[in-house]
Amino acid sequence: MTMSDDDLVTRRGPRSGRTSHANFSGPEARGPIIDQDGHEIRPETLEQGFREFRFEFGQDNPFAGNPFGNLTREQRIARIEAIAKLLDVAFILPGTNIRYGIDGLIGLIPVIGDIITTAISLWLVREARALGAPWYITARMLGNVAVDGVVGLVPLAGDAFDVMFRANMRNVRLLRRWLDKQPRI
Repeated sequence: MTMSDDDLVTRRGPRSGRTSHANFSGPEARGPIIDQDGHEIRPETLEQGFREFRFEFGQDNPFAGNPFGNLTREQRIARIEAIAKLLDVAFILPGTNIRYGIDGLIGLIPVIGDIITTAISLWLVREARALGAPWYITARMLGNVAVDGVVGLVPLAGDAFDVMFRANMRNVRLLRRWLDKQPRI
């Protein structure tokens, strides 16, 4: 016997002498909540866990729509460094001592790959500016991103340049040097 889509979506009364009991919400839904390992989950822990991942898009929330939440200054710096390492030096070419990142890999896609990696690099510069980096530091960072983006557009040779130039790591070093000179508050 086959069922139509309507039988699956809506709850119907008796049909050929049988009653459908396929309501999975409301007072009839009973039983423990089980995770993927077969352990029982208490409902109050679910509510607490979902509060951490809730996005509030209201006007009164200064972090509206921010999936990273409230990060400390050190956490933001660590995130910038981690993304820069992923982009520039995450992998080692087997049999050599040459390090490369996903910037060099994504850059192999003509034009679009370089646009994507340049956009990520610009986001890192924006984060540095949000951390309080002065205009002369961000100007140098933008210069590194511009050189990396323009030369990276050249097929193959530009990708080799991306691997050797490592604009994001240069930018993190610039930011780190400036941060180290700042007084601790």
